[in-house]
Amino acid sequence: MFEARTVKEQLVQWIRDYFRCNGSPTTKAVIGISGGKDSSVAAALCVEALGKERVLGVLMPQGVQDDIGAAYALCWMLDIRYVEINIKDPVEALYSQIDDTGLVLNEVAEFNTPARIRMAALYAVSGIVSGRVANTCNLSEDWVGYVTKFGDGAGDFSPLADLTNTEVKAIGRELGLPAFFVDKVPVDGLCGKTDEDSFGFTYEVLDRYIRRGICEDPKIKERIDQLHLRGLHKVNPVPAFRMKEKKETK
Repeated sequence: MFEARTVKEQLVQWIRDYFRCNGSPTTKAVIGISGGKDSSVAAALCVEALGKERVLGVLMPQGVQDDIGAAYALCWMLDIRYVEINIKDPVEALYSQIDDTGLVLNEVAEFNTPARIRMAALYAVSGIVSGRVANTCNLSEDWVGYVTKFGDGAGDFSPLADLTNTEVKAIGRELGLPAFFVDKVPVDGLCGKTDEDSFGFTYEVLDRYIRRGICEDPKIKERIDQLHLRGLHKVNPVPAFRMKEKKETK
């Protein structure tokens, strides 16, 4: 059984240990704040581990973001400093340059490019404040490849990487976050579909399969397995060629 209080305490200590070994006593956690559960839980964990003065939120709407009020509310509730960087212009500038080459944008490029621009913005801010960027992806998303390589899949430390969607929610409740943040339905931000609409199955089904290996519907099990195998390249270390040592001949 998942013990949210115990794991929360372990996470807080893990974050403290990471920053003790990777920075100075003033090094900040830099977190992209969407107002969704993952960034909310990650931010709250960092506040408890480091103190609110060492957590910097970065809001990155792409033009008008209908639910940006949730991101503001999270920063106000945690009483953390935040900055807002609208990525609409740099994204459109890149698209325009691509158009000039004669290449035609497709859904893959349109879906992933904003996430990579956001990560570039986070690292720019992190460089300015001498911070460390939080990866806020959870295990459920990573498991089915629902992450952008070098986008939201990047970061310096990843507190939620071993927690399923269900477990992240439990940690959020243990942290005392309002249900508004913990239970906010994840939407992909491009076509307006929820994560579960895109998957074709629920997080509850996915999390049960991850933790217990149980999935009654063989078609859903097959889809999860396919998504998992197809997305491994996003979460595995980048393959690197290693020269073989020459054997000495006598």
